[in-house]
Amino acid sequence: MATVTFDKATRIYPGGTKPAVDQLDIAIEDGEFLVLVGPSGCGKSTSLRMLAGLEDVNGGAIRIGDRDVTHLPPKDRDIAMVFQNYALYPHMTVADNMGFALKIAGVNKADIRKKVEEAAKILDLSEYLDRKPKALSGGQRQRVAMGRAIVREPQVFLMDEPLSNLDAKLRVSTRTQIASLQRRLGITTVYVTHDQVEAMTMGDRVAVLKDGLLQQVDSPRNMYDKPANLFVAGFIGSPAMNLIEVPITDGGVKFGNSVVPVNREALKAASDKGDKTVTVGVRPEHFDVQTEGSGAGLSKDAPAGLPVTVNVVEETGADAFIFGTIEIGGETKDLVIRGNSRAVPAKGEVLHVVPRAGEGHVFATSTGERLSD
Repeated sequence: MATVTFDKATRIYPGGTKPAVDQLDIAIEDGEFLVLVGPSGCGKSTSLRMLAGLEDVNGGAIRIGDRDVTHLPPKDRDIAMVFQNYALYPHMTVADNMGFALKIAGVNKADIRKKVEEAAKILDLSEYLDRKPKALSGGQRQRVAMGRAIVREPQVFLMDEPLSNLDAKLRVSTRTQIASLQRRLGITTVYVTHDQVEAMTMGDRVAVLKDGLLQQVDSPRNMYDKPANLFVAGFIGSPAMNLIEVPITDGGVKFGNSVVPVNREALKAASDKGDKTVTVGVRPEHFDVQTEGSGAGLSKDAPAGLPVTVNVVEETGADAFIFGTIEIGGETKDLVIRGNSRAVPAKGEVLHVVPRAGEGHVFATSTGERLSD
């Protein structure tokens, strides 16, 4: 087992002016499961390929344990990679596919068979060892690719979107298997995905990249509760956090016809930057909702908060996600609210919403950085 360190690692593709990965700084602990996540083109797969030795490093360094592997060929790095497309040999059996790297390394047949059978038992593949890949399902093929990595007993596992070819149900069960397998084996793992739900459910820590730059690296819970900037706030969470630019006023921010108190230091920091507005982030589950009129027992005065016109309601059984529009600052914006699945509003109905006290996130409108604690 080993630690992995990206020390200001940079990759600029030939002919490019902008780095695909720009001074990436991450220290991955021994036995840790780190997930690299971000939109397409953010540099996550390039970062993984730099660690694997499949991409050149144009600046900085990469270390596995105490060894500087920046310019070592892939075969000398003691890593095993699991690819998106399985990369199995179609003419070989499952057993031969899993043991091929050991055969090339000159390991004797008895030891290869023993290691393959042990890995097959862990992965529930024992009955498939004599089959060819074409006789397996997508999930089984992915487990064979995992087995091929396991038998090598590498210092580091690298996984490049290994679940993206599986259907939704199989993806959920396989990600659970991979996470529990990694914890059992204790091998340092770097996992790339564009699916932030995968990232949040699998990783000990998550690193979010955008345009080749590291935005935040933290535990899934801390990243959800305290996103470092507007990009992370909008990217992590499903449905995404609502981000609304609101004017600063005495005692807080103006939210519709209500003043919502927010952290005074955050407002002072915004004012010091010359901002007259801040961007408030509110998770869909952190709104208090009341309906307008129609026997709801409300006064004739307009309810407090921001009026939201309901467009669509997605019922998932346990929850109802209300997708609506608001008018704020002369613009129409979308808003998502998690509501009560037993009291679903009708399309076109108007709700009034107020962020729950202490659950809002405040960001500088000018820079996007987090201002609240």
